[in-house]
Amino acid sequence: MTAAVKVPEGAPARLPVEQRGPGLDRDAVRLLVSRGPAVSHHAFRELPRLLRAGDLLVVNTSPTLAAAVDGRLGRAAVVVHFSTRGDDGRWAVELREPDGRGTTRARAGARAGAEVRLPGGARLVLQEPLDARGERLWWAAVTGAEVLEVLRRHGRPIRYAYTERDQPLSAYQTVFAVPSPDGAGSAEMPSAGRPFTARLVAELVSRGVQFAPVTLHTGVASAEAHEPPYPERFEVPEASARLVNAVRAHRAGPRGSGRGGGRVIAVGTTAVRAVESAAGPDGVVRARAGWTDLVVTPQRGVRVVDGLLTGLHEPAASHLLMLEAVAGREALDRGYEAAVDGRYLWHEFGDLHLLLP
Repeated sequence: MTAAVKVPEGAPARLPVEQRGPGLDRDAVRLLVSRGPAVSHHAFRELPRLLRAGDLLVVNTSPTLAAAVDGRLGRAAVVVHFSTRGDDGRWAVELREPDGRGTTRARAGARAGAEVRLPGGARLVLQEPLDARGERLWWAAVTGAEVLEVLRRHGRPIRYAYTERDQPLSAYQTVFAVPSPDGAGSAEMPSAGRPFTARLVAELVSRGVQFAPVTLHTGVASAEAHEPPYPERFEVPEASARLVNAVRAHRAGPRGSGRGGGRVIAVGTTAVRAVESAAGPDGVVRARAGWTDLVVTPQRGVRVVDGLLTGLHEPAASHLLMLEAVAGREALDRGYEAAVDGRYLWHEFGDLHLLLP
């Protein structure tokens, strides 16, 4: 995104679209479409006619957790954002402080050994920073209760200051969300899937569009910090790998030409990260499960994905490097200029951007 493009004041979506007026459903957001440098404006409900039979949408099935919990650090009130559960049972967490407006702000001064009292008698102890990039996220041990039970009983969805009020957890679940057998999920919603409704999915299927489910449990991504994503747990099942490979094998013309055949279109940057993590240098996707530290950049490029459906990201967001890898810098710049001129809405309750070959 060019330095000249600034996110206009009032651009963040403050409420889910279905709360902005009577008779609105989740798919009542707007959709900006970029085909190379060419842009066009649509309603999201028009998506079925913008895709074609044989296209494959890669969707993230991770459910959103009620990952924010109030606690006490000494006499101070804090809010713990639970990000990611490690293989050793510890959790990566971020400590924040209430800002007096029902939301939170970044909190400095975390240290190893600090103990946070949580509801229900649980205690959380910070042990070490997640990595050398900073001390925003820490590995922490929780005793006295199971974390997922604490979240279920006392948690609420993570909310940032640009939103108007707290929302129920249901507002943060996508139509693709599937409960994990172990209760795992995402600290923040895989928001590109939010505008899909059951009706819209049915219409897409009836037009010959296919869906390939993958899972990537997202960690926290505070609005104040735009670090590259930390390692996250993901799974690409065998059936989805076969679907992706079949679409790519039957496509007519070179990759990304857009001529004939189906296209692999990721719904959200999380879906890109998952499916690209399962792709070998030959572009063949294989079933995989585990942790990914992949950061998709223009230098690395993409091996599988032809297009991307995503929200609108801040100028400093690391996700923009992924968008540039998929669509190219010119398409990205033109798209964001059109989004600003058209007064599109940003963030998880906002409008969508479809990047096509």
